Amino acid sequence: MLVFRKSLSGRVFALLVFLQAALIVTGGAVRVTGSGLGCPTWPECTPGSYTPVPGQAEGAFHAWVEFGNRLLTFVLLICALAALALSVKLSRKSIRKIRIRFLALLQLLGILGQGVLGGITVLTDLHPIPVAGHFLLSIFLIAGAISLRYEMVGVAKQEATGLIRPLLPIFIWLTLFVLIAGTIVTGSGPHAGDEQAKRFGFDPRVVSWLHADLVIALIVLSAMLLLITRGSELNLLHRRIKLFLVISLLQGAVGYVQYFTGLPVILVALHLLGATLVWSTAWSLIKVANSGFRVKGLLQ
Repeated sequence: MLVFRKSLSGRVFALLVFLQAALIVTGGAVRVTGSGLGCPTWPECTPGSYTPVPGQAEGAFHAWVEFGNRLLTFVLLICALAALALSVKLSRKSIRKIRIRFLALLQLLGILGQGVLGGITVLTDLHPIPVAGHFLLSIFLIAGAISLRYEMVGVAKQEATGLIRPLLPIFIWLTLFVLIAGTIVTGSGPHAGDEQAKRFGFDPRVVSWLHADLVIALIVLSAMLLLITRGSELNLLHRRIKLFLVISLLQGAVGYVQYFTGLPVILVALHLLGATLVWSTAWSLIKVANSGFRVKGLLQ
C-alpha cells in the first residue's frame, strides 16, 4: 500500500475506476436515446462549434446527450493525468514502480485512444465495429484502473489453491467472451444510436441464443467455484464469488426480460450497467485471488 484508501490521493484512484465505468453508462445513454450522431462531426460537435448550438438539426436533446458523453471523456482525462502524476510521485521507492507507472500510463493512452475511436465511430456513421471497440476498450480500461487502484491502496488477497487455481483463468476469459458476444448482439439489433446506423447483419435471435449460452456456462462455472470454496479456508474468495454470482444472475434475468419484452430502453440501459458491474466484480475477484491474465515480468 502506497497511499491510504480514504486519503485525497487514494480517492483519485477510486474516482478513476468510477469514471471509467460511468463512461460505459453514458455511452449507453447515447445509444438507447438515438443520440449517437447528436454531434455529427468530430472533434467538433457541429461544423464551426465544439459545443451544441441553438437550432442544431439533430435536436438539442440528442446534441447535449452526445456532447455530455464527450465532456465526461475530458473529465476522465484530467483524472487520469492526476493518477499518473500521483503514481510517479508515490512509487519512487516501490519495487513495483515500473508496473504502477505502466498501468497509469496505459490509462492515459487508453483514454486518448477512446477519443480517436469515438471520432472513427462518428465518421463511420456508428458502424457497429468501432461501437463495439469503444465498449471493449472501456472494459480493459476498467480492469487497468482497478489494478492500479489496488497497487496504490492495497487489497486483501487470498491465493487460489487446488482446483480453484486452474478454473479462475477460465472464469475470467469466459466472462470476457460473454461481453464480446454481447457487443455482437447489440450490433445486430436495434438501439444503434441512430435509425440509419449500419448493423452487423447477423440474425439477432441466433446471436442472442449464443450470448445466452455463454452466460449460462459462466453462471454454471461460478456456481461450481462457489461450491468448491464453500466450507474451505478460501472464505474471502467464497464471498467474492458469491457477489459475482448474485450480480450475474440479476444481469441474466434482466437480459431475458428485455429479450422477451421487445428490448425496452430502460432495460437495455440497465443491462449495460449490469455488464459493467459483472466485469468489475469478476476482475476484482481475479485480483484478490492473484490469478487471471498473467504475463511474467512487467505485467505480473
